[in-house]
Order: sequence, then C-alpha cells, then structure tokens
Amino acid sequence: MKKALPVNSLQVKLMLLFFVFALVPLCAVGMLSIRTAEELILNMATNQIGQVAVDKAALLGRWISERKADLEVMAGSSVLRSMEPEQIVPYLELVRNKYRVYDEIAVQTLQGHTICRVGGTASELRVGDRGVEPEIAGLSMPAIQLSSDGKESCLLISAPLIGESGDLKGVVRASVGTGTILAVVLRVSLGETGECYLVDREGTFLAHKEPRRILTQNIAQSESFKNILSGRNRRISYIDYRGIEVIGASMMVGDTDWALVVEQDKAEAFHAVNELRRFVFLVIATAIFGTLISAWLLSRYVATPIRRLSTAARSLARGDFERVDIETMDRGDEVGLLYDAFGEMARQLKDRQNRLEEKVTRSEAELKETDVRLKRTQAAVARSQQLASLGQLAAGVAHEIRTPLTSLKMFLQSIESELEISFEYEEDFQIAMTQILRMEATINRFLDFAKPQAPVFTEVDVKELIQDALLVAGPRAKQQETVVRTRIADSLPRIRGDRKQLGEALLNLMVNGLEALNAGGELSLLAELEPSVTDKGLREYIRIDVADTGPGIREEAMPSLFDPFFTTKATGTGLGLSIVDGTVKRHGGRIRVENGVGGGATFSLLIPIRVEGMLEKDG
Repeated sequence: MKKALPVNSLQVKLMLLFFVFALVPLCAVGMLSIRTAEELILNMATNQIGQVAVDKAALLGRWISERKADLEVMAGSSVLRSMEPEQIVPYLELVRNKYRVYDEIAVQTLQGHTICRVGGTASELRVGDRGVEPEIAGLSMPAIQLSSDGKESCLLISAPLIGESGDLKGVVRASVGTGTILAVVLRVSLGETGECYLVDREGTFLAHKEPRRILTQNIAQSESFKNILSGRNRRISYIDYRGIEVIGASMMVGDTDWALVVEQDKAEAFHAVNELRRFVFLVIATAIFGTLISAWLLSRYVATPIRRLSTAARSLARGDFERVDIETMDRGDEVGLLYDAFGEMARQLKDRQNRLEEKVTRSEAELKETDVRLKRTQAAVARSQQLASLGQLAAGVAHEIRTPLTSLKMFLQSIESELEISFEYEEDFQIAMTQILRMEATINRFLDFAKPQAPVFTEVDVKELIQDALLVAGPRAKQQETVVRTRIADSLPRIRGDRKQLGEALLNLMVNGLEALNAGGELSLLAELEPSVTDKGLREYIRIDVADTGPGIREEAMPSLFDPFFTTKATGTGLGLSIVDGTVKRHGGRIRVENGVGGGATFSLLIPIRVEGMLEKDG
C-alpha cells in the first residue's frame, strides 16, 4: 500500500495552490458574466418594451383624436343642423365612404328618436326613447362594445348638434370599427410570447389578440393589472393574468381611461442568459476536472527542480560559474531553501561583476560631466577674455580717437560760427557734423557696452526717425548705386522711445543691408502698425522692416546672429546687431530676421507704441 501524502508535502501544496488559483478566478468571472448579461438583457428588454408601449399608445391616441375631430366637423355642419333626413343621408354616406372606418352614423333628436341612420343595424345604435343624456351636451366617447360578429371592438362616439341660436337640437352618434387600427396596435415584434392588449380602469379587456377575451374577461385582481395602475412603483417583471412571469410596460391612451399594455414572457427574454448560465457551469465543471488532472500531473514533475539544482551544484564544483542558472523562488519548503542557497552564490558573483560595470559606467559619466563643465568654463573664460579685450580696445579707441575727433568737431563748429558757408556746401557740412557726432556716440557705446545706458523716453515720430536715418545712409546708397525704397503707412501713432538709440539701431541695420549689397541692388524700408498677442493680452507694435536683395543669411549663422563678437565680416567687431538687439529689448520690443524666398534678408524691429512697466523713464 502506498503511504498517504502528508498535508505539508510539496505535492499536496502544489495541487491545492493550482486548484485555487485556477478555479476561483474562473468561477468569479463566470458569475460576473451571468449577472452582467442578466442586467444587460433586462435593460434592453425593458427599453424595447417601453418604447413599443409609448409608440402604440401614441398611435392609438392619435387615431381616437382624429375620429373625435371627424365627429366635431360633422356636428358643426349646417347639413346636420338642418335635421332634414333628405339632406343628411347623402352627406353621411359621403363621409362614411370617404373615411371607411365608421360602421354606422346616426342622427337623433333630443327625445332619442333616430331621424336617419347610415350603415350598421338598428340594434347597434338604438338607445331607446329616453332622450339625450346630460353628458351628451358635449363631445363624448361613452362606450366601447363588440361588433355584431363578435370579432372586434366598436367605439361609440357622440357629439351634440347645436343650432345657430346656440340651442341643443339633437345628437350625432357614430360606431367606429377598431379592427384596422387595433390590428396595427396589437401587432408587436417581441419574440413568440410578446403581446399587446388594451384594458380599462375596471380591468376589462377592450382589445386583445384573442377576441374571446374582449369585454368578457376582467383582470382587476391580477398582479399585472395592479402593476399597471401602481404609478411610480411599477415593477419591471411581474406575474401576468395567465400566471406567467413577464417583463412589461404600460401607457395610458390619450385622454381616455384606457391603458395599453405590452408584455413578453421573462423566460423567452432570458433565454440567452439561461444558455450562458448552462455554458458557464459546463466550463466550470470541465475546468474542475481538468484542474485536478493537471495538478496531479504537475506534481509528478516536482523532481525537475531538484535535478536542476544537482546540475548547478556540479557546475559550481567545477568552477564553471557561467553555466549556473538558478532562479530565485519564494518558497518555504526544502526545494525553496536549496534554490535560495544556490541563488545567493550566483547573485554574489553577478553582483561583483555588476559592481565593476557600475564603476566603469560611473567613471565614464563623471568624465562626461567633467568635460561638459570644462567646456562651459572655457566658454566663460573666452567670453571674459573677449570682454577684457573689448575694454582694452575701448580704452585705446577713446585715447587715440576721442581727442582728435573732439578737436575736429570744435574746428568745424568754429568754422560754422565764424565763416559763412555757401548753400551748396551746407548739406555736406551738416552730414560731416552728423558723422562726427555718430563716431563720438559709437566710441561711447564701446565704453558703455558692459553697462548700457537706460533709454530716455520721449514721443518719437516714426516717419521722422526713418528720414533722419536715410539722411545719413543716403550718400552711401547713391555712391554704390543702390535703390532705396520707403513705404510708411499713413497716420502712424507716435511711439515712446529714445530717439537717439532707436535712430542708431535703424541706421546700423541700413548700413548692414548696404554692406550686403556692395553695389547695385535694392534696399527697402517699411513701417506699419502690427497688433500682436502677448502674455499680457493684445498689444500694438510699430514694425519697421529693413530688407535687402543681397545673398541672405546662412541658416547655420541664424542662432548666433545677435551674440556679441559674432560676425561674418572680415573686418567686423560683432557688436552691431548685439547693440541693436539690446536697444530694442530695452524699449520692450523684439527683433526678428528671416531670409526672403528669392534671396535677401529682412530685419524687423517691433517697437511697442506704449512701453509698460519699469522700462519707461521720462526724460
């Protein structure tokens, strides 16, 4: 006899764990699927049945309203109010033949005597000689009864005949066959058990697919009828008049006391859920059987890890660490302890190798970081050297040029005051004085580059600013035969800015454009208003474009165009565009540059009309 397996043995543990982990999720998913399917199908069936009830009730209500409207039209006819049978009969025949829904139409006197009748039989509408009841004084629908053949319901509608003087002269009554409309209303597409029927407030069937129930069967004591009249506490599923559980919905028909009911057997509606339930139970049963067999088979292979440990032990004994492949296992039995021991030895070797790799990687990262810091330091040193050179250059320029330049300016000023300058040389004299002042200002900018002066804000006319710059750059343009075109928008508002700094920035861009053209070509100046959206909202700028038809700017030079000391000219200092950029920013604006499609470059100065914040300082 085989010994029974202990409870804590490896094989028993394996079978129990496999059984639990395999079946519990499957059972949970199966039950959840069944419940979800039941709710989904119940909602779908309820919505479908409710929609059918609404549609059918609305259709029947409209049909009844149309019949009432027909009778009101007939009662309001002068032919019927005449109470003359010779005139009334042809009219009623015409109405009956046209609408084809009236079994009988009759006109009666106040005493209940029928003066004329069209269609039907005398037994259907005869009400005796009791006269006109008080309720007939208005339009009414007093009764519904079976037709003479007992196959359909007939609707009785009455309307009073009011004379021209307003007195009650009689009544017109009509029997309406409901077979056609009820055939449409009672026909529903809800499987084999779906049905629609009509009952009144007393629970009597007024319309049903089985004619024998009409006006003969009362369901007032059934659960279905109580559910129909229960108001807001209606149940979705209940026991109907046949004693079968159904899913139903009901709607009152128009202004009548009739209720239209639509129902379907719950068993048919939940047929798919029942099939799903049987399938899920079959799957679970199969899974239980399969799980037991699989757990038993897997438990037989529990010796496989032991063999792997044995192979790993031999590899370690030979010193072949590369062939040792031991995975960690979170187990508390003997195999787990063996795996932990071998895994710890393997991890120590791998950790040693990983530490070496990490040291190498860390050293490489430190070297890269050191290299980046070194490059930044070199760049900072280079910039410092450039600034130091600039200081020396500025000092040399100030020493070598400022003194003779000042003497030359004083000499020209003394000539202007002591000698009379002819008219033809006066413009050249003014240009010479302007250039000397510009040179003096340039020298001062070299000295103040590291500490730029704050702009002195005044009202500046853009047109005058451009004309002053053209006055200085015009002779050079003429000299190199460059065509200068200007287009200044009308009624440009004045801007708040430093006229001197803005003029120098504009002149710097014009000189750069002329230098790019060398000889010939075209230099264009454009000034117009340009609104722009910023983080502070919509602001208005004056945009001044300086465009040339030269070779344009290389794409690789674009990012460094406004950096100090960056230049593409052989004799340039690289400060011109940097000074222009600083001037525009001090005015709260910005500068942009772009190459033209067919060549050339366009520099755009965007100066705000009103400088906000701390930038503005009135002079």
